[in-house]
Amino acid sequence: MPSPHLTTGSQQPPKTEGKLRLYSMEFCPYAQRARLVLKAKNIPHDIVNINLIKKPEWYTKIHPEGKVPALDTGSKIIVESLDIANFLDAEYPDNPLCKPGDKELIQKIAPITDLFYQCLAKTENKSLEEWAQAFAPHLAVFESELEARKSTFFGGEKPGMVDYMLWPWGERAGTIAIAHGAQLPFASDQFPRLRKWRKAMREDKVCSEIYNGPEKFWKCVEMKLKNLPPDYDSI
Repeated sequence: MPSPHLTTGSQQPPKTEGKLRLYSMEFCPYAQRARLVLKAKNIPHDIVNINLIKKPEWYTKIHPEGKVPALDTGSKIIVESLDIANFLDAEYPDNPLCKPGDKELIQKIAPITDLFYQCLAKTENKSLEEWAQAFAPHLAVFESELEARKSTFFGGEKPGMVDYMLWPWGERAGTIAIAHGAQLPFASDQFPRLRKWRKAMREDKVCSEIYNGPEKFWKCVEMKLKNLPPDYDSI
């Protein structure tokens, strides 16, 4: 069971000496990136979930902007999901996740995530066909990369860094259909490798153990869009 989301008035939990601590939020895709890497590399850690709408007063001492994820190593605080992932892969060299060319490819995920949130919030008056056209060239980059690597995963026979950095939005892709009442109208033969990748990632042990899915994420999004009380522990 996930730990409860600490809110205003709560006390900061004491740390265990020698154990990493991740400040997270159960439904945040960026925090999920850090959780995936910690789990994939089997790094001892604990997780403290933060209510991002009604933050504990002490949390700004951890992250001045009040965001997640934030990793407390015992000697320093590391923020930003990619910086945390890179730190963990370098500091804990067993089961290395990053391959040559991965960091450049990971930078190309950002346009997809930007479009994803715009599409959910309907910030532009676009039809589903227009949204699909906007996504297509960015998805094609990753489709072509899987073809070039000739593997199910970007990491090869098992997921690697690109897979874990992209997967939180693969897990949440179905949220668009919930928000719009219909799926993006991609052709059935479009992106076959990405479709296979998404299915394989869903079945991966690391991903499946912390899977929440699009329905729970949509409830979280609705709380924000409708300015509802942020009761994340009830989702």
